[in-house]
Formats: sequence, structure tokens, C-alpha cells
Amino acid sequence: MSTAIEKPPQETRHGVSPMLVRLVTERATGALLRDRGTLYLCDGQVVHAESPAAPGIDVLLTAAGRLRPEGWQEAVDRAGPRGRVGRFLVESGQVGDGELEICHLAALHDAAFFALAPTSGPTRFRYGVAHWMGPVRPVPAEAVEREAARRRELLEAIWHCPDLDTAPVVRSARPPDAPLTPRQRAVLALADGVRTPLDIARLLGRPAFHTLVDMRRLAAFGAVESPRAPAPPPDTHAWAARMAAETTTPDVALLRRLRDALEATL
Repeated sequence: MSTAIEKPPQETRHGVSPMLVRLVTERATGALLRDRGTLYLCDGQVVHAESPAAPGIDVLLTAAGRLRPEGWQEAVDRAGPRGRVGRFLVESGQVGDGELEICHLAALHDAAFFALAPTSGPTRFRYGVAHWMGPVRPVPAEAVEREAARRRELLEAIWHCPDLDTAPVVRSARPPDAPLTPRQRAVLALADGVRTPLDIARLLGRPAFHTLVDMRRLAAFGAVESPRAPAPPPDTHAWAARMAAETTTPDVALLRRLRDALEATL
């Protein structure tokens, strides 16, 4: 039977509970539960993450048409109780090893971004709890924390309007101040004044963070606003400067992991 420990909220400068640092040192295995999501650890490394705000790996695989919904459900039914859903998908030929790893890494970092957000609620850890997805590739907790912090800083650098992430968004009456990419146009087409960016991410089957990036850029272009909290008029010169700074600070380690996983499929 799993046990649980609970600590009052006590954040570090990146908004992560000190409990995570101790669990890594202990090489603990279990589930770290926070207000906006859960991290699953095995021997002190992060093996999975979930958040109500982020589409799961099932959505990322099925929405893109790479995996039939029935195939996913079969994997969960047959291999979920044994904690081997990932291996079942590979061994049954439904996805490749590299493809699964890339998709899982995207889903993990997407959910961890929300799970590791600053919180005022308690942090709990349940020892011995394992996720039914099973092992894919562990990620050091330090790397997960660093990537979550980098993503928060990136959103702020693009456009400072945190309310835009959770409010319904609608197209502006005036045309955008810059050309839009196909991905941005797809996001903009679903901004109807009712859907939030997270709703749009699920409809498109894309990571939530990527959709937040697109939405903040659209706001910077003056292409969207929130009926609940309209964004201020865009300063396109300041935005361009922020974009230039953004492109000079990639997470090299994360890019290398994605490259290695992609090469494994070739």
C-alpha cells in the first residue's frame, strides 16, 4: 500500500517545492501531487507527468492520426494494469520506439510546465505509485524543472498578459500587424470568444504550451483579445526585440534529446 507525505507550500525561486529536491536525493519512486498536475518519479527521475491543463499523450497521438483511438484503448485495457502501455504500443507495431519517445517527451514537458507552476496549495508525495503508461525514457528532475522555468520566461518575453492563457479569446476586429504562420492561423480560426487557449490545444491535438506561445504571439500582433480581459495595444517594436532575444536562448540539451530520439526512427 502506498503512503503519502504532505508538506505546506514552500516555493523556491522557480516555484518548485523543496520536496522535489529531497525526493531526487532519496531516489524516490512515486507520485508528486501538486495543484495543477502530477509528476511520476522512478528512482528520483521523472518518468511521466499529467495535468488537467495539458492534452495527454493519447490526444497527441490520436489527434494527429498516427494512432487510432481504438488502438489506444486496446493498449490501455490490455497493458494498463501491468504498467506497460508504452511497450504494448511499440511491440504491437502501432508506433515506433523513437516516435513514442518524442511524443512522450512532449507530453511530459507540457504537463510538467503546469504541474511545476508556483502554487499556494500543499504538495503531496505518494510513495510506490507508478503510472500505467510504463517506462519510456526517464528525464532528470533538474532538466524538467529547468525547462518549465524556461517556458515561463519565454511566455513573459513574448507578451506579458498571463490572463490570456486561461481566458476565452476572440479575433480582433482589425487585421494582425504581421503575417501569420499556418499554425497560428489554425489557432486563430478557433478563437471564438468562448474557447480558451487550452480548449483550442485539445481541439487541435497539440501541446498546450505551444498553443499558449501561439496565442501570446497573436496577442502581440494584435490579432486576438480576451473579452474578459482585453490585452493592451501591441508595441510591435518591443515585440520584435523580445523575439530576437528569445531565439538566442534555446535549451540545447532538450533539442539534442529530441534529435537523438528522431534519429532512432530513421
